[in-house]
Amino acid sequence: MSYKIPLFDLNFDGEEEKAVTEVIRSKWISSGPRTKALEEKFATMLEAEQAVALTNCTVSLHLAMHLIGIQPGDEVICPSLTFVATCNAIRYVNAVPVFADVKSTSDLTMDPADIEGKITPRTRAIVVMHFGGFPCNMDRIMELADRYKLKVIEDACHGPLSEYHGKKLGTIADIGCFSFFSNKNISTGEGGMLLTNNTAYAERARLLRSHGMTSMSYERSKGHSTSYDVVDLGFNYRMDDIRASIGLVQLDKLQADINKRAEIRKLYLERLKNFDGITIPFAQSDAIVSNYIFTIVLKDSTVDKRDEVRGKLAEAGIQTSVHYPAVHRFSIFREFSCSLPLTEYVSDNLITLPMYSRLSEDDIEYIVSNLKRILHD
Repeated sequence: MSYKIPLFDLNFDGEEEKAVTEVIRSKWISSGPRTKALEEKFATMLEAEQAVALTNCTVSLHLAMHLIGIQPGDEVICPSLTFVATCNAIRYVNAVPVFADVKSTSDLTMDPADIEGKITPRTRAIVVMHFGGFPCNMDRIMELADRYKLKVIEDACHGPLSEYHGKKLGTIADIGCFSFFSNKNISTGEGGMLLTNNTAYAERARLLRSHGMTSMSYERSKGHSTSYDVVDLGFNYRMDDIRASIGLVQLDKLQADINKRAEIRKLYLERLKNFDGITIPFAQSDAIVSNYIFTIVLKDSTVDKRDEVRGKLAEAGIQTSVHYPAVHRFSIFREFSCSLPLTEYVSDNLITLPMYSRLSEDDIEYIVSNLKRILHD
């Protein structure tokens, strides 16, 4: 279906095409100098010690579980209102996901009080997800981690350059994980990054991403090493230089893109101010955020009503989405299911509206006027 206003639009132009062409002409397209340059630039921009480029955020989360030593049977507290990869990574190492509820319909981050109530002697870590780029209460969560001797992983795939009390998201906990999927603020098609201030974690992540080998192909091709050993049971989680070259261009565009998204969010907030029938999550937030998505939650609603509203918006040519179906309700997580009343209500009644830097004021007016018309019918 073709939409008048899609949910998302790539922030691409001729610069990405030029970067890819240069890599192809260099005759080195797998992991190499562009990948290293992307790591260095990303770490600098986010004020972190180490960045490790990977094939996607899912494998970043998987490696994070290995790096912090999660073992089979360990419990890891995580959100349910997230993309399923956040929780899949826990199962990859045969650990147990323990789902925590969100704080409210106006704050879709994990509730620290619910986190604390679910800590047991088997708990080893907490995985937080900064919803839409809006930060979790990291002071409270890190205090809990310190008190109970837990590791913390930040799923910051929504939040490049988002901040919490002056610190970039993904740099506050033990490890931060980022996504460069095609609809993210930084788009490389597929791709991700692991961020840490722990040098030992970074060194092992680089080892594990390439089969546990002590040297990589690019190093050997340049004569820096002629042989290698395999010293750990690793994976093939390397990013290639084609995607890294796109990522470098995207990083150059990131701040301007975030600035524009902030303007678009302001337009949404102005036009939806005092509009009965919806809650706008994080409406009062003054944090520096990426504004990856813009969501609303219908009040006094049901999943059928929400889907009807989405259907009518689609008829008007407006594409929407749902971020996210609650993970604890998926069949694969049935054995770990629990009652999360707020998460369940939000998951059933949330609508993600279009958000990208090329949206115009007229586009926002069209979206909001149709939303109001539909909800007043």
